[in-house]
Amino acid sequence: MTLIYNLGKFVFYFIFSSLFINSVSIANEKKLNILLIIGDDIGVEVFPEYQIGKIKAYLPNLQNLMKQGIRFSNFWTYPTCTPTRSSIITGKFGFHTNVLKVNDKLSLNETSLQKLIRQSTNNLYSDAVIGKWHLSKNPKHPNKLGVNYYAGLLTGSVSSYNDWPLTIQGFTSQNKNYITTKLTDLAIEWVKRQKKPWFLWLAYTAPHRPFHIPPTNLYIENSISGNIKKNSRSKYIAMLQSMDTEIGRLLSSIPKKELENTVILFIGDNGTPKKVISGYKKSHGKGSIYQGGINTPFIVSGKMIKRKNEVDDSLVNSTDLFATILNLAGTKITQIYDSKSLVHLFDSSSKNHREFAYSEVSNKKISGYTIRDKRYKYIKYSDGKEELYDLINDPMEKENLKFSNMTKINFDKLRFYYLNIIKKIRSKSNMKVNYQ
Repeated sequence: MTLIYNLGKFVFYFIFSSLFINSVSIANEKKLNILLIIGDDIGVEVFPEYQIGKIKAYLPNLQNLMKQGIRFSNFWTYPTCTPTRSSIITGKFGFHTNVLKVNDKLSLNETSLQKLIRQSTNNLYSDAVIGKWHLSKNPKHPNKLGVNYYAGLLTGSVSSYNDWPLTIQGFTSQNKNYITTKLTDLAIEWVKRQKKPWFLWLAYTAPHRPFHIPPTNLYIENSISGNIKKNSRSKYIAMLQSMDTEIGRLLSSIPKKELENTVILFIGDNGTPKKVISGYKKSHGKGSIYQGGINTPFIVSGKMIKRKNEVDDSLVNSTDLFATILNLAGTKITQIYDSKSLVHLFDSSSKNHREFAYSEVSNKKISGYTIRDKRYKYIKYSDGKEELYDLINDPMEKENLKFSNMTKINFDKLRFYYLNIIKKIRSKSNMKVNYQ
């Protein structure tokens, strides 16, 4: 009897365990994989399919993602690397985190996107950040902030793409592999190891300085205008193309069924460096809160994206990636902190996302902020200087309407209007959480 009892008990537990494992497996299959790719120093003017700018890079893999998804034309970041990355991982504007400029350290008191996903899904997701961190130089900072696996570059740039400090899970050693390729290798290896749904944040250093000629297998020289040996912009485009090539290699490495269950998001972290920018004034590039400094490419493709080869002109902030990715991971959160989910735009266009987009700048010379609606963009600096642009009729921001034929009364009305919006944005009471 004991034998029969134990045998029955074993069978019961075997069946139960099998059912449990299968149910988890089925649940996991239904959960999306999420791939966020960040390119370094890329404005819309150099990107194919965007209307601004005339000299475009040839980027077949990213162009294919655009054909299979949505490209957002009014995506705003911060004008430099660190605050943009902070805004994505916290869902907060810089004035809420005190991360406003390059090399500002993100407090460990903040709740990272990765940590919140695990908390909200009962640890269903694996997560990793691979590539550029730039939120602290402490090698243990990514893990302490809540990132499960970190491998990459802690600082904002490298002196050489072929000789750079690679940090993996808190330990740093010198690496002599071409950094764009090495980061892709690390991403491929990590994805292959995953048994659960995953969220991968892949942050390339390309095409950030130093401008150089990449390995010949990563770019097509006859697709690049100018003398690549002498022209910094030609080198910049070759570096951008090398990143595109490696993105293609990463996507090709993911099994078909797994890739079909993956949402892919691609952004530039800020505008094009002033040395290599075209179309815009050089002073309107990276580091500024003009369009050339904060309007960057944003592409969404893959699973759940029903709109194909469409342009969306909704106003979008980099903070919005926080709630969007939380939503994609299966949470009911649609608005949290300074972040609003974009998921409702993935199957149809809508005029009800944001009324306003916001960004700010802080450096040794000056600080200030900017806000825009569908038409006008207002800028105010700490020294009192003000600017107003009509982005519909003047997308290159050539005419400051404060000194145009616009009457002082109309300018004052718009200024008062935007300043009141700024007060609401900066109010801590605005940091609410909304659910579906």
